[in-house]
Amino acid sequence: MRTRAVALLFGALAPLAGLAADEVQFTETEIRAILAHGPWPTPSAADPTNRASGRRAAIELGERLFFDTRVSVNGRFSCGTCHVPERNWTDNKVRGVAAAEVDRNTPTLMNVRLGRWYGWDGGADSLWSQSIRPILDARELGATPHHVAELMRKDEQLSCRYRRTFGEPPSPSDDEEVLVNAAKVLAAFQETFETPPTPFDRFRDTLARGERPRAGTYSEAAQRGLKVFVGKGTCSSCHSGPNFTNEEFRNNGFSADPGRPEGLKLAQASRFNLAGRYNDDPLRAVRAIQETQAGAFKVPTLRHLLLTAPYGHDGKRETLAEVVRHYSEKGSAALPALKLTAAEQTDLVVFLESISTLSNPWRPEDLGQCVSER
Repeated sequence: MRTRAVALLFGALAPLAGLAADEVQFTETEIRAILAHGPWPTPSAADPTNRASGRRAAIELGERLFFDTRVSVNGRFSCGTCHVPERNWTDNKVRGVAAAEVDRNTPTLMNVRLGRWYGWDGGADSLWSQSIRPILDARELGATPHHVAELMRKDEQLSCRYRRTFGEPPSPSDDEEVLVNAAKVLAAFQETFETPPTPFDRFRDTLARGERPRAGTYSEAAQRGLKVFVGKGTCSSCHSGPNFTNEEFRNNGFSADPGRPEGLKLAQASRFNLAGRYNDDPLRAVRAIQETQAGAFKVPTLRHLLLTAPYGHDGKRETLAEVVRHYSEKGSAALPALKLTAAEQTDLVVFLESISTLSNPWRPEDLGQCVSER
């Protein structure tokens, strides 16, 4: 079906079909590359390593914990301190700041359910394991397993929702188990963050149907930028698939931060990794590991990036134009400079903007009171 659609569209875009000479034309290869970035959204599926994943009770408890400053040791910070809903689940700062400034920019949590490794350096191999890192980090929430466990035990509403999720109250003696379960409901909540379809998605879906897009529905500048993205710019070699990321690690040339090699050591040494006892599906413990070099960082999603400035793991690029200029003029150890013209750079920025909307669909819910069933 896709091949037929591509063939139909390629015919529709050919100059002999009456297309104006100055309109953007895509080759059959380019159309295939464009179609590979959808459809959006992708089907949702529960995380088999997390028994709380996809459960309504877990999502509600996770939402409460995400914004609860009592999770931090001093009662001042929460996950929502750095991951602000109105800022597309980031903070728009160069580096994240809670109890102290951390080493890197705060990444968005949008579409995080599609990840394989978490954190800029991939220091966690599951979303629930990643959720533990800021809780225990002294620069962020600075808590201990006992602190979190006591909060879950002593707060009536949290304890009630914990029982609804896991079928039993928080363990009175195993602090670490309670901490892990708190992280698992936080992950269940974060899995619900999904970006809405964008102008690009509507254009892409039109192509998938084998139709010619109507004039004015997707700017020619965005189409020219898309042509650069899948062609000369080779951007889709890393920013591939519906979420515009291959979920792997590349050296972007932004800084001397060691990145992935250190993150991999952290993930492998963690007692919360998928090889440990807290994985709810040990058969899913293995993560394919690609050999990588110092300075490599996780390839971020490009969806909704218009709302997540500044850019890069170091947060030193304030605009998309600066990011594009970097790759055009400097490149990195893994990617030679692209040498794009000024016009091509501008068009590429317009395309990148078209993978965003100006809205975040998440809204807080009135969760009501949890009533114990006794």
